[in-house]
Amino acid sequence: MGLYERVMEARDYIRARYKKKPKFAVILGTGLGDLEVDVKNPVVLPYCDIPNFVTSTCETHKGRLLLGKLNGVESVVMSGRFHLYEGYTPEQVTFGVRVMRTLGAEYLLISNVSGGLNPHLNKGDIIIIEDHINLLGTNPLVGENDGRLGPRYPDMCEPYNKELIKIAQKIAIKEGIRHSLGVYVALIGPSLETRAEYRFLRQIGADCVGMSTVPEVIVGVHSGFKICAFSIITDMCLPDALVPVKIEEIIAVANSAQKPLRKLMLGLISEVSKRR
Repeated sequence: MGLYERVMEARDYIRARYKKKPKFAVILGTGLGDLEVDVKNPVVLPYCDIPNFVTSTCETHKGRLLLGKLNGVESVVMSGRFHLYEGYTPEQVTFGVRVMRTLGAEYLLISNVSGGLNPHLNKGDIIIIEDHINLLGTNPLVGENDGRLGPRYPDMCEPYNKELIKIAQKIAIKEGIRHSLGVYVALIGPSLETRAEYRFLRQIGADCVGMSTVPEVIVGVHSGFKICAFSIITDMCLPDALVPVKIEEIIAVANSAQKPLRKLMLGLISEVSKRR
């Protein structure tokens, strides 16, 4: 069975349990699962029950799909994502993005946590990602291309939608949310980087570093999504002031920043829906 057929099998399973067409697709990253409570009267589908989905092994990733309304707008939410460092293939990591697109979603909102490379950042800051650098050593589009899923050579000059970024900025300013635009660089992990690597990443133009998001964005572009992504700075990766960091500390900072991020994402959903 090819990729297209497997995507359709998963889509049909979900549609049999939720008939409505979502407008927004959302991917929740590490420590950001509280947005689940904003999904009204959700249909909840564990990943392990959906054909061809894999199971998230990362801490704080609940591993389930929620379908319902966010701020009154039909949405589908992936509570937990997949990473290459878990041993999954790029195709498996991005499978959910393709399924959500075939369900009818037009907009893809992504959240993650990352380490801050820009010395002007602080823990708890929210980055509205305006561009990325792919240092994962792979691309989810490598291999045979099925034109039913997207073009062979998708253009990446604007992977993050400029209109969505502007709307997100206006909401953040209005709500007093500490934020900035930034470039996200993705490495495979799961080990964190060395001092020399942090220096290199900063020199090539990255503001924050993480282990996700880029594969989903590439497939999102390939699939025709309009994309906006957010990153919470959970630790500072300044080579000359580097200290060891524990996952518990990262999760704690992510938890503290959930409220403003939820407000930002829900506001974006509401504002975009008013304009369409």
